[in-house]
This record gives sequence, structure tokens and C-alpha cells, in this order.
Amino acid sequence: MALAGHLLDGTRQADVTLDRANLEAAHARDEFFWLDVRQPSEDELDLLGEVFGFHELALEDSRHFGQRAKLEEYDDHVLLVVYGWTPDEDGLVEVHCYYSDRFLVTIRRDDAPAFEDVREQCQNKLARGSDGILVLHQVVDGLVDSFLPVLERFDERLEVIENEMLERPSDKQVHEILKMRRRLTSLRKAVGPQRDLFGRLLNGIEVLPGMTRDAERYFRDVYDHLYRLSETMDAYRELMSSAVDVYLSAASNRLGSTTKQLAVIATIFLPLTFVTGFFGQNFGWMVENVGGWREFVVLGIGLQFVTIALLVAYFKRQGWF
Repeated sequence: MALAGHLLDGTRQADVTLDRANLEAAHARDEFFWLDVRQPSEDELDLLGEVFGFHELALEDSRHFGQRAKLEEYDDHVLLVVYGWTPDEDGLVEVHCYYSDRFLVTIRRDDAPAFEDVREQCQNKLARGSDGILVLHQVVDGLVDSFLPVLERFDERLEVIENEMLERPSDKQVHEILKMRRRLTSLRKAVGPQRDLFGRLLNGIEVLPGMTRDAERYFRDVYDHLYRLSETMDAYRELMSSAVDVYLSAASNRLGSTTKQLAVIATIFLPLTFVTGFFGQNFGWMVENVGGWREFVVLGIGLQFVTIALLVAYFKRQGWF
């Protein structure tokens, strides 16, 4: 059987297989532990539910990922669904946290880079005798904070695109902004419900087992981070909309400038067409009397240059260019 879980407590941490012996040995301990499970099979989910007593409705949620951030209460445990960032295509990792006063079991399908950073901190908390709810806080806080580097890259890239749009606007920049906006919308759909969830938790509408006034301070910090993330994402959406407006304005200005140039050219050629058309008429008098090189220079070339000069002077006076 492949290693599918990572188990840690106050004394050790190690990768483990999800077999009955390991799970029952962990459950029989007197100390709090965290078991992180990635991509469990149907049989492994059933085994987890049987050993730890997970409610069948909670297990049903873990069989069908794509859940909204939520907190479900059961007899002796809760199911907390939260999201973090992952380098996968959609940028989100969904984590199902089964929490009781004896254990924390997290189930996920994707990589969770944040867990690599928080495992040592969680073990240190348990070694110092901290309550299990502070381990849950550490896990949730790590997932929430994992969004920050992504938003920083959004900020840097947006600044570059805005500068490029002012200098050399192109369709490629608009396509990139629309792609960034779709990704930001996906992140916003994950962060917004989490912010509301922890807001209800702090207002007493939702309840976590073992929540103390001290633990509440930690979760209030998580709520503050989520609130700032939501505000930042909303600000970036407005910046993206403004950037697209800048592009459309620049494109409209370029179109107006091109139209003006074509109008000037057409206006210049209009009298030239009249002059050449007039002297190109096949009347007898004109054929007999307008035939020397002086007439050609004065009437055929000079008159056209004079016309162009007068029109250019007029256009400059009108501020057309």
C-alpha cells in the first residue's frame, strides 16, 4: 500500500500508510495528532470514517470535492472546508478538515505547499502542550496566507501591463488581463465565503469545539487576513477594469487619429483631382492654347503645389495636425 498520509504529534512526524492498524493506533493515543491525507481512495475514506467515526454526510462531501467553504457540526467532530493556493491549473487546493478535541484529519486531492511550512510549527505547538484548536488555526492560517504571494505577483504584473499599455497598447495585453481576471475571480470565489464563514464563527453563529477566548484571538487574525485579501482582490478587479478602459480609450484615440489623417489626405486630393480633371478635358481651345512647357509647369505642377500648400496652412491653423 502506498504512503498516503502524514502523521504528526508532539513527539514525532512521519509518512504513513492508511491501513487499519496505523489508524487505530493513532486513534488510541492519549495525545492530540494531525493526520494529513492526500487523494484517498473510496475504501480508504470508508476506513477513515469507520475508525474515527466520521458522519456519513461528511464523508459524502469528501467524496465529491468542489464544496463551498463551510463548517458542519456533528456529534463529536466538525467538518471545516477551507481553501488555499496551489500551483495547479486552477490555483486552488480544497481541504476538508475533520476536527475534534482528540485529532485533526485533513483530506485533500491537490498539493498544499502551505502544509510544508506549518507542519514543524504544529509539532512545536503540540510539544509545548498547546490545545488542538491552535493546530487547526495554524493549518487554516497557513492556507489563507498562501494567497499572499499570488496577489503580490498580480500586483507586479498589473503594473507592468499598465505601463506597456500607455507606451505600446496591443490586444495581447488585453487577453492577458482577461485571463488574470478570470483567475482572480476564481480565487475571490474561494476567499469570500471563507471570510463570511470566519465572520460567523467569531460572532458565535458557528461553533468550533474547544474554542476559547485565547483561541478566538488567533481566529480573529485569520478573519482579518481574509478581509484584507478580499479587499485587495476587489481593488485588483477595479484596476483590471481600468486597464481595459485605458486600452479601449487608447484604441479609440488611435482610430480617431487615423481617421483624421485619412480625412486630411482625402481633402488634399479633392482639389488636385479637380485641377487635373479640369485641364484633362478635351476642348479645342484648351488643346490649342495650353500646350507649352511653361503652361505645364505653372498650371500642371505649380497650381497643385500651391493648392497643397494652402490646404496644409489651413489645416495647421485649424489644429488638425
